[in-house]
Amino acid sequence: MPLSPEESKFKDYIVDLMQSIGPVNAKAMFGGYGIFLNGLMFALIADSVLYLKVDEKTEKQFKTKGLEPFTYSKKGKLFNMSYYQAPEEVLDDIEKMNSWAKEAYNTALRVSSKKSKK
Repeated sequence: MPLSPEESKFKDYIVDLMQSIGPVNAKAMFGGYGIFLNGLMFALIADSVLYLKVDEKTEKQFKTKGLEPFTYSKKGKLFNMSYYQAPEEVLDDIEKMNSWAKEAYNTALRVSSKKSKK
């Protein structure tokens, strides 16, 4: 399914907002976009919603704010991924985006490090 112009515009806005943490780029995937820094995916956009990478260390802060996980359906089953909706306030504030995006990237680094040790 082709991505809508609104989705593409939202992706461009998010990538621009995240440039303060490094050369962030987006790649079209699974009907949305993966958001990458240094080749590591730390966020995704689906249906014009930004989701940030979480792990056992960071998931609680998202749940405490009442934020929802990214889910998808496969063969009638619902699956959660380790990405949670970004707080609304980060979409309008470069400093807050910087903080949350850095944490998501650091989370992706931790998860990647654990995988490579196995």
